[in-house]
Amino acid sequence: MTASHLLVAFAFYWKAVVEEGSRSYGVMGILSLVGLVSFVVFFSLGIGVIPWVIMFEILPINIKGLAGSIATQANWLVSWLITMTSNLLHQITYWTFTIYTVVSAFTVVFVALWVPETKGRTLEEIQWSFR
Repeated sequence: MTASHLLVAFAFYWKAVVEEGSRSYGVMGILSLVGLVSFVVFFSLGIGVIPWVIMFEILPINIKGLAGSIATQANWLVSWLITMTSNLLHQITYWTFTIYTVVSAFTVVFVALWVPETKGRTLEEIQWSFR
């Protein structure tokens, strides 16, 4: 996802630098489309499912309903914020996707450091890893 955002940011930057009508101007439009489509694919295969999988693997039965509702609300709130940031910019530029690249890179670090591995572990072992 980070590479996809970086690709789109580069395409928007380069499209602003080169002359309209040149060959690389048209190629950058295709490159930005490839970046966006690859982002959607990688999001759907990767981090898009993490809230739903983690919610059911690490939460105890007695709070799963409430915590699941909170996690779902937080997920939709963040989706709304992302939509609003792109709409508030009035003009999508390479800065939009540069910001998304940085946030996506931070997400990689966050998941690597804080999201526990749950494969082959019991619920008690997973909960103990949070202490």
